[in-house]
Amino acid sequence: MNEETNTVQEITQLREQIITYEKIIEDLSAPIIPSIVPETILVPLTGALSVGRFMHIQNKIVKRISANNILTVVFDFTDISTLAVEENMGYELLSEKINELVSVLQLMGTETIFVGFSPEFAQNLILSNVSSFTQIRAFTNFREGLRYLLDQKGMEIVYKK
Repeated sequence: MNEETNTVQEITQLREQIITYEKIIEDLSAPIIPSIVPETILVPLTGALSVGRFMHIQNKIVKRISANNILTVVFDFTDISTLAVEENMGYELLSEKINELVSVLQLMGTETIFVGFSPEFAQNLILSNVSSFTQIRAFTNFREGLRYLLDQKGMEIVYKK
């Protein structure tokens, strides 16, 4: 009996550790970085996207926006592979989730900017025929998105001599 009790306790401890590690991984999978541009955050996305991960990211951003005075969110898709999207959630579902995210943030008064779509990634999103991407502001890379933001805020980067 004692050996059986020890085994049950070990299993319980291992399950608790797994839950803790899953929480850590979930938090690390949705980093939110304050930008040098005031009232702006950067959300770099890497690896594979799933519906659950996308919803976690959305919830985390919505909480951050309501707690702080965030007017712009920049999503960087540079490190999302097309193969990972195809295998995990598909472009139709991803385009639906992107449009939902833009709508939620828009209702909160927050502008959404996307950077880093590769040509293949962009084509696959458009070919998914789910919805229109006319309300989405996108730039080739983060540098171009940053230039746009600085221009919108009447700011510029000045190099010291």
